[in-house]
Amino acid sequence: MQRGSDRLSVHKDEEMKHELQGLIRSGHPTRVEEWHDPEPAADDDPDVTLGPVPARGTTGQAEAVRFEFARRLGRTAFPADREALLRTLEERHAPDGLISLAEELPADRTFHTVQEVVTALGLHPRGRE
Repeated sequence: MQRGSDRLSVHKDEEMKHELQGLIRSGHPTRVEEWHDPEPAADDDPDVTLGPVPARGTTGQAEAVRFEFARRLGRTAFPADREALLRTLEERHAPDGLISLAEELPADRTFHTVQEVVTALGLHPRGRE
């Protein structure tokens, strides 16, 4: 049976799957030698997993708020008014702080992007002030 562009044989696939079973089931590295494991992040590394890295010389508040709104709302929420955004945030179990920010949005306006939401809150990324 032809397997297309796969470089490994069926037997090698099965062997690799068997080797990974311990890692998949345990949720942590299963190797005896520590040098095989990836290094943890250093203390001075930026917190990339917690949101965007702010530009040098800024606090990054606008970027962080935009990131959180984008993460919770996604693309399907737009265009929307304040009530629709609040409903979507509550359905997706957004944090109370994010919902209280959305409650400050003007009720008579329709938003087409997350950036419009952040700008309506009075937050401006660096260079757009």
